[in-house]
Amino acid sequence: MEILNKLSEEKPKNLWKNSDWRIYHTHVTVSSIDSASKSEEIDDKIIYIDEIEKRKEVYGICGECNEPGTGWRWCQPCNAKRFEENFINWNSGNKDIDELIQYSQLNAVYYLKCLEWIPFEKLQNVTYITRGGFGKIYSAKWPEGPIQYWDIENQKWKREINCKIALKCLDNSSEIGTNFLNEVKSYLHIYVHFILNCYGITQDPNTKDYMMVLKYCEDGNLRNFYLNNFDNIKLRRLSNIADGLLSVHNAEKVHKDLHSGNILYSGIMHISDLGMCQPANNKDKKEGVYGVLPYMAPEILRGYQYTKAADIYSFGIVMNEYLSEEIPFNDIPHDHILAIKICKGLRPKISEDIPKFLVDLIIKCWDAKAENRPSAKELYQILSKWHEEYMKFNNNEIHSQMREYNREISEKSLKNRSNENKSESIKTHPQAIYTSRLLNFKNLPEPVNSSDLSSFQVNSDDAPSVPENIS
Repeated sequence: MEILNKLSEEKPKNLWKNSDWRIYHTHVTVSSIDSASKSEEIDDKIIYIDEIEKRKEVYGICGECNEPGTGWRWCQPCNAKRFEENFINWNSGNKDIDELIQYSQLNAVYYLKCLEWIPFEKLQNVTYITRGGFGKIYSAKWPEGPIQYWDIENQKWKREINCKIALKCLDNSSEIGTNFLNEVKSYLHIYVHFILNCYGITQDPNTKDYMMVLKYCEDGNLRNFYLNNFDNIKLRRLSNIADGLLSVHNAEKVHKDLHSGNILYSGIMHISDLGMCQPANNKDKKEGVYGVLPYMAPEILRGYQYTKAADIYSFGIVMNEYLSEEIPFNDIPHDHILAIKICKGLRPKISEDIPKFLVDLIIKCWDAKAENRPSAKELYQILSKWHEEYMKFNNNEIHSQMREYNREISEKSLKNRSNENKSESIKTHPQAIYTSRLLNFKNLPEPVNSSDLSSFQVNSDDAPSVPENIS
């Protein structure tokens, strides 16, 4: 009896804390960032792996090894051992994929930092959804579901059972190329918040194509969301998207293909398709750039190297589309003539309903000079501040202008719903293409800002403007 009591007393206990992701990141940052990238970081959210006491305070301690957690309900050393012991029980059939998954599992500081090999036969109800620029998207049900944490008291993995997932199958991905693997790696390197979750990799046994297993977003992309829903917290959602873009830039990466089709909604906004701007197995160097023309910065159209500032330009187009609830350049061909006009300063029309302080920020984002655009950190901070002001309900200038904006948008939304589904009523030019493709324009003019700002209609001249330090 004494032995049984002793064993019972020694049973590991759950000693984790429920960390608040709004205050701290849900996992540690493994290595210190250099001074070049520190300008982007939001330092008060970051916990470095060598900050032992802070880790203990925020995440709690592991009930098995008594060391501070590396993330929400996660102990990297203990879980690495568990994963390694299981390596003999699975095999993808591809050495590169095996090595990537094993590396992720051994180094994961949080559950969304580890991948799994998911046998296709474990998936149910695989259904084709749509085709993107370089592959197909399917939905499926995963009864077992992705790992969330190790249940210390019951000594087993806690999983999100009966999980609905998306499968992204890139063209010709039966021959795994660096681009397929690089996109999967990007999900691992970048994830903090507002980036789509990647759970692992599977393979269609019939086509032999490899597929990324991703979070399924019930409400579809941003365009589908705003066309079919009234939304009165757009400032918050825009700050979330900016926060996700900041995570991309903090990882010293650029998205390269940010548009409303690559921002998905499922309770919160998720940026997807991280840096995937060419086919999975593309090995040939091609002239030109990949993307969706209305969202591409003029310097990129001219063949210049992609930069963080080019992502900010794309954000500005997305921001205007979301607030205006109008698809950019949907009534004209997306061709060489449009590329010329964009370089000469043409931008999508800004709705007269949008408050002036937001109009000012949109125009700064899509400035022809990349150096004049704000950073992702500045976007996140200013949009978050404006959302806080709006939510105070104290009739400040931001609150009153956003209340008027929401009233106008609500009336339009009700009118559209009473007539027909807005997404079905939109007339789009047959040569307006909103999937990523190779573009190769020659002899484009030097980018300039248009002197004709007649389409930039704003509400008032005395509204709050973008702070002077955002330049």
